[in-house]
Amino acid sequence: MPIINFVRDYERVARFRLGRFEGMKGPGVVFKIPIMHQVMKVDTRTEVLDIPKQTNITKDNVAIDIDFLVYMRIDINQAQKSVLEVEDYRLAVVGLATTTLRAVVGDIILDDVLSQRDRINELIRSRLDHETERWGVKVTNVEIRELTVPPEIQEAMNRQMSAERVRRAVVLEAEGTRQANITVAEGEKQAAILRAEGQRQAAILNAEGLAKALTTISAEAKKVDANTMGLQYLDAIKKLAEGPASKFFFPLELTKLVEQFGPGK
Repeated sequence: MPIINFVRDYERVARFRLGRFEGMKGPGVVFKIPIMHQVMKVDTRTEVLDIPKQTNITKDNVAIDIDFLVYMRIDINQAQKSVLEVEDYRLAVVGLATTTLRAVVGDIILDDVLSQRDRINELIRSRLDHETERWGVKVTNVEIRELTVPPEIQEAMNRQMSAERVRRAVVLEAEGTRQANITVAEGEKQAAILRAEGQRQAAILNAEGLAKALTTISAEAKKVDANTMGLQYLDAIKKLAEGPASKFFFPLELTKLVEQFGPGK
């Protein structure tokens, strides 16, 4: 009597008839005739493989322990390969992931292994995916879960980080001092410029004031007429007359000037 198998959407069944592969069946109802048919179910959902912790040697000869996860699934269009091409595809992927990890880490120095996990994950994933394609397996993601460094290396790294922090502090302090000195020098420069500008403006104002004063004096001098000058001469003669001298000699121009103030003038 035939046996009825119900195959889910995410499953496929490899059916053999008298040892010969008939193809992948499903989803839906798949019949199996005892003795004549043999079937093997394949799950096409994403699986997670936990790769055990492995000791790896970096490019700079440091031994580190790494364990990681591999996310994979069987390609629904190539599901027959996971049955026909490999006996146990999970075990095959674990072994390949282990050797691939060692190859990738062996080409990278310790500092990069610690700081470039995403890059290492992608390198492992791409290499695994290329190799597992022949088994109908698609590697979708790789995640390093834990990375352990030997204690002596960890201690050396801690000292290095401490020294780096001290160096950065010294650099920042020196940069701060330099900026402060620049600021002070710039302030002194601006103050000197302002002082020089003030002195220049004062000199300009003094010169303008002197020029205006000379202009005013010159204008006032032009307003002095002959009568004023004559009165000043007479005042001078009066002062001479009050002196002890009995004889005086006057220039001709003065006598002509005095005549202007005589009777009838």
